[in-house]
Amino acid sequence: QIKLVESGGGSVQAGGSLRLSCATEGDTYTSYCVGWLRQAPGQEREGVGDIDIYGSTRYDDSVKGRFTIFKDNAKNVLYLQMTDLKPEDCAMYYCAAYVGALGGYCYGKLGHGETGRFRHWGQGTQVTVSS
Repeated sequence: QIKLVESGGGSVQAGGSLRLSCATEGDTYTSYCVGWLRQAPGQEREGVGDIDIYGSTRYDDSVKGRFTIFKDNAKNVLYLQMTDLKPEDCAMYYCAAYVGALGGYCYGKLGHGETGRFRHWGQGTQVTVSS
């Protein structure tokens, strides 16, 4: 049983930073790819980035260089460090997971619409960025 619980959302001004956390329960660190996704009002969900069991990360171009995903295996927590936030980053942010390929590699595209492979989801945490 995989359980994901996000926290850390809030309101910041443009250019500010936030760190989101995703507490995980279940065996996500041996075979799952875990990612961060977001959904803005009226838009489809999009993949922001993900991390495989080996710690390799991928990012959508829209956040590359500004967002960083890392994990603390000892605490079973996944993080999304967001810097230089922009109004277009406003969204509900979700932590989600799927069984990785070949024992834990992430696969598939990030970005809009490419979210069907994620089978386990948290409840989300809201991020608001004001200009």
